[in-house]
Amino acid sequence: MFRVGRRNESALLMMVFAFWVLSPFVALAWASRVSKRWSALTRATLHIIILILTSGSLLIYGNVAFGAPRPQPAFMFLVVPFASWLLIAVALSIAAFVSRALPNEPNS
Repeated sequence: MFRVGRRNESALLMMVFAFWVLSPFVALAWASRVSKRWSALTRATLHIIILILTSGSLLIYGNVAFGAPRPQPAFMFLVVPFASWLLIAVALSIAAFVSRALPNEPNS
């Protein structure tokens, strides 16, 4: 992000971008800490999401920063966090709903 935005003179804009890009990872770190009380299915879903988002974001951001020049590279830094938040919300909601519908499972 800093490589792509190196010509931007607005420190405030770069801080807002940094917050936006890091926000899904901060949320996942927080969720990982509080997930000990969650069902095994929801925790497993969280761990899968962490792996998918980490590797996917690295690939996408690396391609934007080190790949061929793009006319609007900042677009990916807006879309990827939004898609990450969407995936987190949908996948964890579905996992929590399904785990409530299943018979009680022993906590691991």
